[in-house]
Amino acid sequence: MLHRIKIGLLVLVFCFASCKQKEAKSVVQKQEEAKPLTYDEMNASKGEAKEAFNDAKYGMFIHWGLYAIPGGIWKGKKMEELRGPRVAEWIQFGAQIPRAEYAELAPQFNPTHFDADAIAKLAKDAGMKYLVITSKHHDGFAMYDSKVSAYDIVDASPYPKDIVQELYDACQKYGIDFGLYYSHNIDWMDGNDCGLAEYLAAGGELHDRVKRKAGVNTWDPSPNTFTEYLENKAYPQVKEILTKFPNMTTLWYDYPHYVTPEESLEFYKIAYDLQPNMLVNSRVGNDLGDFDIPGDNKIPSDHLAITKPWQTVGTTNNSWGYKSYDHDWKSVKELLFWLTEIVSKGGNYMLNIGPDALGDVPQESVANLLEVGKFLDVNGEAIYNTRKWKVTHEGPTKIEMNGTHDRAKKAGLKFEFTPSDFWFTQKENTLYAISLAKPKEAVLIKSVTKNDAGTVKSVSLLGSDAKLEWKQTEAGLEVNLGTAQENPNGYALKIGL
Repeated sequence: MLHRIKIGLLVLVFCFASCKQKEAKSVVQKQEEAKPLTYDEMNASKGEAKEAFNDAKYGMFIHWGLYAIPGGIWKGKKMEELRGPRVAEWIQFGAQIPRAEYAELAPQFNPTHFDADAIAKLAKDAGMKYLVITSKHHDGFAMYDSKVSAYDIVDASPYPKDIVQELYDACQKYGIDFGLYYSHNIDWMDGNDCGLAEYLAAGGELHDRVKRKAGVNTWDPSPNTFTEYLENKAYPQVKEILTKFPNMTTLWYDYPHYVTPEESLEFYKIAYDLQPNMLVNSRVGNDLGDFDIPGDNKIPSDHLAITKPWQTVGTTNNSWGYKSYDHDWKSVKELLFWLTEIVSKGGNYMLNIGPDALGDVPQESVANLLEVGKFLDVNGEAIYNTRKWKVTHEGPTKIEMNGTHDRAKKAGLKFEFTPSDFWFTQKENTLYAISLAKPKEAVLIKSVTKNDAGTVKSVSLLGSDAKLEWKQTEAGLEVNLGTAQENPNGYALKIGL
């Protein structure tokens, strides 16, 4: 009997110790789970989303707000006669318009022609896979129904609808991925001096952009501090849009000039906490972000140095916001060059439209986008879901684009290509050679030798069932196209290796 009691006591002691051990492990596990993730951990968790971003390749950007009303002209002066950037959405900065005077545009903003369904369908027909619209640009005016600030489309204008909500719903209908732009640093209505004073007080370096006070409201800053702007408007609005519009693929911040590392991390973390699979761009600031932006209307020449996924953003003319007198529209051939050049370098192209004050998209950009869509209907296999090859381009034509103003200086540049110009993409054992020229009957692709590409097993023309004659020699891949290809905008060859 005594023996049994001793055994029972031992069992009880063992069970008690085991329970205590499990309880201790549970406490440690909960502590580990409660420990905030580092930026590196949050960023590393988005591998699948980054691959989807690299697959998409082509999307629509929309800059739209009160600045569409003046259309780049204020009291008879065009943007080129004002200070700062020449793009129309910067007119409040360029003309140094006082906050109250600029806000008088809101009661005039009544875009009765706006058709969210038509814009989402345009993106679809143009071959675009996603759409990003300005939820709030630098002027501080929200294009959605914000509960954080009454300075928005529903509360401050006669237009009764939430524009962002309508576009979000239309994108769901057409299978277009959705994202939002949010100007987190510059807010000429409520952002005081963009944080410049706090930046300098904290020992910020006086680099060139700070000396030029890029984006700072120096003419009529709001009376609150920048920190108060962050706490009372910026952070709450970012939380608001991420709650209001779920399952977004992109949050596109802009201009982090005077944002501290701690503030950038907070903007990134808010996004992660609410939508952990969504990508945040590098303009969140301080070397954070899931994908890089080499520059506005800029195709990087050093693309191999970019370690993150990257995206070039571009305009259909030379302004993001509607500019009534800018008719320098990118032609179909130019748009195809931008897309092909960027994709061959492993990038992603987001092309902007700027609706006017009534909500109409300029017809010139609509027509050109639809023609690009027709090209992609046939040749999209060489663009979507591809990656860069060891060679991006061969041929005599070299065009560099180093920013919005650089492109504006090159107005009238002819985007003409020879039959010897080819751009390359790849997908597993398939190589694609893209031409933007009407071909000769026979072409030679010099980069596709056995030494450089391996042995070619098959060659076909996208969009055609015609059998092509071809042979691979030491000089490259010779292909006889015959009359199989007649599209003046170009074609793509599918090469099995």
